[in-house]
Amino acid sequence: MSVSPVSPVYTAHGSATGGRDGQAKVAGTDLVLDLAPPTEMGGDGKGYNPEQLFAAGYSACYIGAMKFATTQDDSLPKVPDSVEVETAVGIGPREAGGFGLKVHLKITLPGVDKDAAERLTEAGHKICPYSNSVRGNVDVTTEIA
Repeated sequence: MSVSPVSPVYTAHGSATGGRDGQAKVAGTDLVLDLAPPTEMGGDGKGYNPEQLFAAGYSACYIGAMKFATTQDDSLPKVPDSVEVETAVGIGPREAGGFGLKVHLKITLPGVDKDAAERLTEAGHKICPYSNSVRGNVDVTTEIA
């Protein structure tokens, strides 16, 4: 499978020290996060973990992708201001070795009927860079609330 070329219009920079129990920083900002493995992975849970950060980023990005989709297809409904995407990111061992992720997106689109919401969420998946990045490698499921 070949990789589709990308021409970045923006590049984010971040860094981490100490791994899952260190610190993460976002370059050019004051954001510094203490990291800690969750208790389920033997940590004290007194910090953030990469899966939480991925979940928050995917949620925000997916909403942006749905909004962008409506600018490309007039038949799609407007994304309501009260839209919410709750993303659950699970981590665990893979049958093939190493660790993998599993993602579930719960999308709430108040006032949008089910058929229109399904079309909008499908369009979002085609545009969202997170969805495009994990497609074929991570099990992603969606639920329209």
